Amino acid sequence: MSALSNELKEQIRQCGVIAVLVIDRVEDGVPLAHALLDGGVNVMELTLRTPAAVGALKAIKAQVPEMTAGIGTILTPDQVREVSEAGAAFGVAPGLNPRVVKTANECGLAFSPGVATPSEIEMAVEMDCKVLKFFPAEPMGGLKYLDAVAAPYAHLGLQFMPLGGVNAQNLESYLGSKHVLAIGGSWIAKRDAIADHDWASITRNAREAVDIVKNARG
Repeated sequence: MSALSNELKEQIRQCGVIAVLVIDRVEDGVPLAHALLDGGVNVMELTLRTPAAVGALKAIKAQVPEMTAGIGTILTPDQVREVSEAGAAFGVAPGLNPRVVKTANECGLAFSPGVATPSEIEMAVEMDCKVLKFFPAEPMGGLKYLDAVAAPYAHLGLQFMPLGGVNAQNLESYLGSKHVLAIGGSWIAKRDAIADHDWASITRNAREAVDIVKNARG
C-alpha cells in the first residue's frame, strides 16, 4: 500500500499543512506534538536527518494518539522497513527511488515520493503513487511551475504536497491550487525552537498556518 488511503488523504487535506521538522532529542517529541495540536496542526513529519526521529515517533504514537505522525527523508529500503515497523502513519522522500517505493508497497506503508519534473511524475504514476511531494518547490519555480507541470496529468487525479521555500507569506497562494493537497511547513517548528523548548512560538506558528488554511479553503 504505497498509495495513501482516502481517509489519510482527507485528513491531510483538512489540515492543509504538515509540520515538517528536525528533532534532536527523543524526549522532545511528545511536548512538540502537543504544541502543534494546541495550534490546530494534527499532521507532522519527523525527518530522518537525526537518529532521534524514530524514537520520537514511537513516543508520540504511544502518548499522543490524536497526532498523525509520519516520517520523512526516507532514502533507503532499510529505512522504509524501520519506520514501517515503528508505526509511521506515512512515509515521504525528497526524491523518487524505485527500490524505496517498492519496499514501501511491500511493507504496506503509505508513501509519497518526491518529484520535480514530468519524467519523475510519470515514473511515480507507473508505481501507483498519486500523492507526490513537490520538492524543492520555490527553487523549482514555485506555484507557477507546479501548475504548469501538473496540468498534463490533471485527469489522473494526482495531488501534490509542496515543500521548500513555502512559508506563511505564500502559503495561501499554494493552497489555492487545485493540484495541492497540503503543503509541508518547515517554518512552523524550526530546529532551534524545538531544541530551546519554545513550545509557545511553535503553537503560534501552527495557529497562524491553520488560520491561513481556513481563509484559503473556507
